[in-house]
Amino acid sequence: MSAPDQPGLDARAGASERAGSGAPHTPEAAEVIVREARIEDLEALVDLLAEGSGGREGGDLAPYAAAFAKVTADRGQVQAVAELGGQVVGMLQLSIVPGLAGRGLVRAQIEGVHTLSSLRGRGIGDELFAWAVAEAGRRGAAVVHVAAGRDRVNEHRYYAHLGFDHTHLGFTKNLR
Repeated sequence: MSAPDQPGLDARAGASERAGSGAPHTPEAAEVIVREARIEDLEALVDLLAEGSGGREGGDLAPYAAAFAKVTADRGQVQAVAELGGQVVGMLQLSIVPGLAGRGLVRAQIEGVHTLSSLRGRGIGDELFAWAVAEAGRRGAAVVHVAAGRDRVNEHRYYAHLGFDHTHLGFTKNLR
């Protein structure tokens, strides 16, 4: 097993126990590897996005390749994947946000979480979140945020199961 406390290295199953989520592990989760995404993962990432988007994602890879380049060039961003048996089966983006408030408190935001629908309920999301929370801590974050649409009650329950508290009411303004 690679060292889970070093940035950029793989985290293998068991990370959610180390991160304190208390999530049970299934045999399927025992083979999950979470790592930073590589350009070779792009098609699988877009497939994951397309699967859960109701037709809003997918198609031409060029805009995704440009976005991937921007994300990976920004040291405050991490695109991560969950791999099972050599196949990308999950993803998320971790954003590290330094600020002045709170005496320079560093926050982290987890978003863009997707797991292959046929493998949901097998601990893959738990491993992704455990890796992201640990990585956020390694990168100096004191708090980690995750958001879900107000009607996505199952996500709310899942985030609470992972130890996240419902502390904020968010607002969004679409600029397109």
